[in-house]
Amino acid sequence: MSHDASRRRFLTTTLTAAAVAPLAWHSLRADAAAPAALPKLDAANPTAKALAYTDNAATAKHPKHKAGDHCANCNFFKAAAGQAYGPCTLFPKNSVAAAGWCSAWARKP
Repeated sequence: MSHDASRRRFLTTTLTAAAVAPLAWHSLRADAAAPAALPKLDAANPTAKALAYTDNAATAKHPKHKAGDHCANCNFFKAAAGQAYGPCTLFPKNSVAAAGWCSAWARKP
C-alpha cells in the first residue's frame, strides 16, 4: 500500500469523524434533556384516571396498591435514580412523579 493511500484514508476517516461528532453529541444531549422537557402528568388526564394515577403513592386508595409500590420502582418508569419526575412508557407525552403510582404498576426486574 502506498504512502499516499494511507494518508488519504486517514484524512477521510478524520474528516468524517469530525463531521459526525457534533451530530452525535447533539443527539446524546437531546436524549438526556428530553425527560425534563415533558410536562408533568395531570391527574385529570383520561388515561391517568383510568389507571388511577396519583402523584403520591402514600395517598393511593386502590385495591391493587401495596405499601412500597411507587413509580420509581416500576418497570415502566424510565428516569435515572433520584429524579423526582421522569418518563413513563404508559404516558409517553408526560413525566410522572417518582413517588407516584398507578394500577399498571409492575416491579422492576
